[in-house]
Amino acid sequence: MARHPKNESKVQTKGLHELYAEDPIKADKLVWGRETDAHSRRGFLRRGGLFAMATAIGASIPFSKHMPAGLIPAAFAQTDESFSISGKEGLTILNDRPLNAETPPHLLDDKITPAKHMFVRNNGLPPEASALDPATWTLEIAGESCEKPTTFTLDELKSRFKHYSYQLTIECGGNGRSEFAPAASGNQWSTGAVACPKFTGARLRDVLEACGIKEDAVYIGYYGADLHPSGDASKEAISRGVPMSKALEDETLIAWAMNDEDIPLLNGHPLRLVCGGWPASTSGKWLKKIVIRDKIHDGNKMAAPAYHVPKYPVAPGTQVPNEDMEIITSMPIKSLITFPKSGINHTLGETLAVRGHAWAGDLEVKEFYVSSDFGVTWQQAQLEPPANRLAWQHWHSELTFPEKGYYEIWARAVDNEGKSQPMVVAGWNPKGYLNNACHRIAVQVV
Repeated sequence: MARHPKNESKVQTKGLHELYAEDPIKADKLVWGRETDAHSRRGFLRRGGLFAMATAIGASIPFSKHMPAGLIPAAFAQTDESFSISGKEGLTILNDRPLNAETPPHLLDDKITPAKHMFVRNNGLPPEASALDPATWTLEIAGESCEKPTTFTLDELKSRFKHYSYQLTIECGGNGRSEFAPAASGNQWSTGAVACPKFTGARLRDVLEACGIKEDAVYIGYYGADLHPSGDASKEAISRGVPMSKALEDETLIAWAMNDEDIPLLNGHPLRLVCGGWPASTSGKWLKKIVIRDKIHDGNKMAAPAYHVPKYPVAPGTQVPNEDMEIITSMPIKSLITFPKSGINHTLGETLAVRGHAWAGDLEVKEFYVSSDFGVTWQQAQLEPPANRLAWQHWHSELTFPEKGYYEIWARAVDNEGKSQPMVVAGWNPKGYLNNACHRIAVQVV
């Protein structure tokens, strides 16, 4: 279970028992992604649910086909430990082991995402707070393509290298997975696994160059202090990386601060990598080691199908061979409506102000449009430039409505290469990545 940095005082709790008490069948799906046979109410119809539960327990479940629906595994049923997310407010909890939680769109209305509203994504178990002492923290730079392997203390990083601050968009590669049909296994993110805080740190480029980069270098990889969900210290929770071209960008940071304060524990305190515009899985948390590689990094979650999509369009439900998959790089054009909150009532005859953010991976958003007639016509919105490269951009517009009734406001961004968000879910893929369909909210005009 997550522990807390000193500067985080507010605690939101929702325990496993509470989730099951509210609706055990819903909790099965929410926590594990588990669905059962409709007649027997036993077993696992989807392998993803069984895998998630077995991973959390740390063992296979031989008689899983007999397991009743809505049953908390006894391995967890005896614990009184509450499900807490320190320092976070209003997040929707997807599961608690590993802990994952997303932010409702209306709580992402700030231009710079506050720590309390930044989503939480884990592949493993966050380290204990007692193991995260900045005074003793070190970062090792190594790898077969590193000329001078070096270990820095955090103080050495801060004193030896120039500090840079950028507002950087971080988004989970599976954000929007819940909209795919047939469903893909994994956390069923809706739209809130995205944030754009301000990070401060040293440029990865400066640190790598200080250690010497051999001419055959093609990739970097990271290692963090998080544990594999099984608790087995010999296994990696996740170890991903990026090509050298991304690693050497000005905005790729080894960050020790977020919004001018310590990075929250659940977001990587005291040190993390930030590769803005790429899947958040490339921005390693609790950063302990970076390797310069002469090949594509081969850490955990680098092999297909993890963070891979088909090289060509496929029909929904297609079994795609791993050799026909490619690694996700830059995230696609996407946007959110952050004001007003979906489901509001609005008075006929009054103008409705609408606003939000848009982002486009390595690119920039060039145009923005809103629609209130299900995409038949579009009204151009005012779009602001980014605070810096790889920051999301803010947009706003005003709408009027011809008569009382139910409306949906749809939002659509276009990047500087002319690519637009699709109005329906993007190309299906086995793991449910890169859904950048138009965001929409409901409005009742009364």
